[in-house]
Amino acid sequence: MAGPAGSAVGVALSAGADSAMLALHAAHAARRRGLRLHCFHVHHGLQPEADDWLIRAHRLAGLLEADCHSRRVTVEIDGRGLEAAARDARYAALAGLAAHAGVGHLLLAHHQDDQAETVLLRLLRGTGPLGLAAMRPVMERDGLVWSRPWLDQPRSVILACARRFGDLSGWQPARDPSNADARYARAALRTGLAPVLDAHWPAWRRTLARHAGQAQALSDWVEEAAQADWQGLDPSPDGREFSLAAWRALPAHRQAQALRHWLRALGLRMPTEARLRAWLRTLRGVHALGHDRDVRLLHEGVWIAVQRGRVLCLPKTQVE
Repeated sequence: MAGPAGSAVGVALSAGADSAMLALHAAHAARRRGLRLHCFHVHHGLQPEADDWLIRAHRLAGLLEADCHSRRVTVEIDGRGLEAAARDARYAALAGLAAHAGVGHLLLAHHQDDQAETVLLRLLRGTGPLGLAAMRPVMERDGLVWSRPWLDQPRSVILACARRFGDLSGWQPARDPSNADARYARAALRTGLAPVLDAHWPAWRRTLARHAGQAQALSDWVEEAAQADWQGLDPSPDGREFSLAAWRALPAHRQAQALRHWLRALGLRMPTEARLRAWLRTLRGVHALGHDRDVRLLHEGVWIAVQRGRVLCLPKTQVE
């Protein structure tokens, strides 16, 4: 466990085996470093067992002599689907709990199996090479440092540890029935495809996790190049606009990366590949001085517009 700044560290605790064992190990590591451990549990209310998971989380935190904070959330399902909506609600709740507890460093229990599944799912959904970077060991978001120290750990090792802990303590982890519900993509992979891969390519999880690491190195290199290109686009001080002519002077493949870099800096989701290609065609075809005042591309509640030779990100209400 990397030494976080400050006097406290947090761990996301669902009360499942993975997060429980991370909390156990984090408690020992924090104690050695003189840090206070905070456990954060998010109650989604999506399963009848959710109240029991809340109780298990607080009980485990008591065994570990750690503080436990919980928050109930309402998952609003939209075009993203249930899994994505629940994930966004969970991350927002965790960030809020960490801020309330004064924690700046939060541990997540994703492991090698999770990483391999994420790579495979992204590949099947048509994600490009950079998307195969999957989950990063460390990221900064919402004013927090989020760490995944177990991305190299097979889940089989974690489950074996959970069984030993259960034998010694009597505490048992929660079991989420949705993990075996083939209506969800990740569960369908685990129950249907994973057994076939295990039979023919037993090391597939480790191999795909290794690919994620290689893709992360490639992604970092591309992002550095995009940052350098962005500085040459005469960006505005607030980063919300740039020169159309300078952007069009870039090679085609770097134009796409510069747009992605801009959207990430604005905190916007990436468009689909089809939508991005349509944007590229539009911006490449617009009048060089940007006099095509009807160019407006709606994305994530904002307009990407062209005005007086500049590409701008404008609030939807400002244009309408």
